[in-house]
Amino acid sequence: MRGKTYTIKDKNRVKKLILERKSYKEIEMILDVPKSTISTWFGKKIDKPWQKKTMLDHLAKIRILARAALKNKWDKKRKEEDQLIGARAEKDIKSYPFKNGGFYKSLLSMLYWAEGSKHSQMSGTKFANTDPDLLLLYVTLLRKCYKIDENKLRIGLYVHYYHSIKKVKNFWSKTLKIPVSRFHKVYIKKRSTTKKYRKNFAGVCFLYYGDSKIRKELIKLGSLLKDTIVNMRP
Repeated sequence: MRGKTYTIKDKNRVKKLILERKSYKEIEMILDVPKSTISTWFGKKIDKPWQKKTMLDHLAKIRILARAALKNKWDKKRKEEDQLIGARAEKDIKSYPFKNGGFYKSLLSMLYWAEGSKHSQMSGTKFANTDPDLLLLYVTLLRKCYKIDENKLRIGLYVHYYHSIKKVKNFWSKTLKIPVSRFHKVYIKKRSTTKKYRKNFAGVCFLYYGDSKIRKELIKLGSLLKDTIVNMRP
């Protein structure tokens, strides 16, 4: 016995309902067309406009969740690494000879050897950097290792057009405990139309101390430390 015969019009009606997001079961109830027939006609071949959008929306959500999961994973890993490194550093630092004056002077000489001026014709010492912590460590070690005359400490600043001179002076004065009255004239770098500069909040600080003997001693000590360490047997 032959089944019911459907026309092109019937098929188009089914297609219209599919595009209206009706399920095959709903279409069967509305048009009395079996799900098997609808599947034979269209299967998964029919272009359903909402499917692509739904898929893209789903993928967008998945990507957000995946990125968040990956970030959490790396954040956790970095935190664990930081804790491990911190614990190791705290353990190491307990063995350092902080009561030994030579230990402080060796640190000072290495700092000066790295960032200090070594020009033989220079008068006094000059240490320059942008990092407040590094400059604070340097001047602290200088004060610990030598009986310095605070009046011989001077500061020079190299800043860009966007800096507030007053704020920068006050910042370095407070950080290094050196009065603003001992600051040299501030050098301001004019704005360039071709070069881009990485912004920093306090410019470059030059810390001067008027004693050439200290400079010569630190450079010599740094050189001897290098030779000793490099030539030391394992």
